[in-house]
Amino acid sequence: MSWINLASWLPATEAEGPGRRAALWVQGCQFLCPGCCNPNFLRIAPRELVSSESLLERLMDAKTRFDIEGVTLLGGEPMLQAQGLAEFAAGAQLLDLSVMVFSGYTLAELRSDPLPGTEALLSHTDVLVDGRYIAELPETERAWAGSSNQVFHYLTDRYDSSIERTSDGRQRVEIRLSNDGRMDVNGWPADSPTRGHPRAHRPMS
Repeated sequence: MSWINLASWLPATEAEGPGRRAALWVQGCQFLCPGCCNPNFLRIAPRELVSSESLLERLMDAKTRFDIEGVTLLGGEPMLQAQGLAEFAAGAQLLDLSVMVFSGYTLAELRSDPLPGTEALLSHTDVLVDGRYIAELPETERAWAGSSNQVFHYLTDRYDSSIERTSDGRQRVEIRLSNDGRMDVNGWPADSPTRGHPRAHRPMS
């Protein structure tokens, strides 16, 4: 059993990849891309340590309750926690759920100088979207990607490039209001000053 430094979790969303999915944000990223929509997730420090086993229990519950088709791993930088996430991703695929991963590392970097656990995580990944976010290269056509340098890698035959276009040609953003007045935004912040980085998960009060 491995541990994951969790930044945030959504059991069901339609703004973080194709179909209805769970989404898991990890804490910590060394790239510190200017304009990142998740600055609170960048600091490499303990936030909420959760076992891969307990996260799989959350995922099973999400599948039962919301009929999700997969899970998306974001951050932060997932590859810094590849060992724990590889166990989680393997369990997700055993549940017949797809796995989508966003990483600032390119696939070439991961294959030439792999971090601990990255090969295992890639072996349980259906779609990898790779590359640093570059604010000067905003993505204006493809869904899910933040900047035009980022590349979709289809590592299994579960999906193909058709997922890069939404049904109405628009990006997705979701806003959730809690009973205590908290507002959470995730997806593509289309009207925000940081337009161009779709992987936002920003708590607001």
